[in-house]
Amino acid sequence: MNGTQDPPAQPVVHLESVSRLYGGPKNRVTALDNVSISLERATFTAVMGPSGSGKSTFLHCAAGLDRPTSGSVHLDGVDLASLREKSLTKFRRERIGFVFQAFNLLPALSVVDNVTLPLRLAGARPKKAVVNAVLEQVGLSDKRRSRPGELSGGQQQRVAIARALVTQPAVIFGDEPTGALDTRTAAEVLMLLRQSVDVVGQTIVMVTHDPVAAAYADRVVFLADGRLIGTLERPTVEQVTEQMQKLGTWSDPSQLQKPEHGVRR
Repeated sequence: MNGTQDPPAQPVVHLESVSRLYGGPKNRVTALDNVSISLERATFTAVMGPSGSGKSTFLHCAAGLDRPTSGSVHLDGVDLASLREKSLTKFRRERIGFVFQAFNLLPALSVVDNVTLPLRLAGARPKKAVVNAVLEQVGLSDKRRSRPGELSGGQQQRVAIARALVTQPAVIFGDEPTGALDTRTAAEVLMLLRQSVDVVGQTIVMVTHDPVAAAYADRVVFLADGRLIGTLERPTVEQVTEQMQKLGTWSDPSQLQKPEHGVRR
């Protein structure tokens, strides 16, 4: 050994003093208020908070779908503010995956064509081995020629997850990805997301209102009134529920559990 240490790993997502304001001087709304956070690679982060807390704005700014009023967002080492709109669109297509509550599949296309659509839009030829591996990962190898209308809701969301995975993105952002699914199907989808972190080292950031869904994550980040007010490491359903109840009754945000550093799953 030479006594030197490896440099610390660079976070895949880093927000520094990010604020997002909407409206004019007379009707200004602060959707995000000076938020700073780093999200490490191969981790699963859930973002929670009451309605209007800034969850969706957080996701949109972190994913480059919206530009902050102030502060900076770095994703996979790139300062998103340095990219013009066309370059930002290309960057999102190549380095970011999205999974939404609505599956957003094209009904006329087969499963395999829906999955490979982002690659083809980017002018890339899908690699058969990668596509096959992703379809196997989400349990749809035998459905590759099916159309969305022939699939269950859970299967359609699996197609959406495969579409997000196929570009091998730096991070996948999910906005209530299990919101339209029944309890059992939601659990299957959440386990699939969890396995993509544990097995292939995917990074996932998921907005959710569901403590059960949040408990699949390594860390839960809580927002209120646009501010980051606390986190839970290795969360349980009971811990998340307790924190959300405190937020729901608008008790002092300082009661929320502060960041802890524990061994992640």
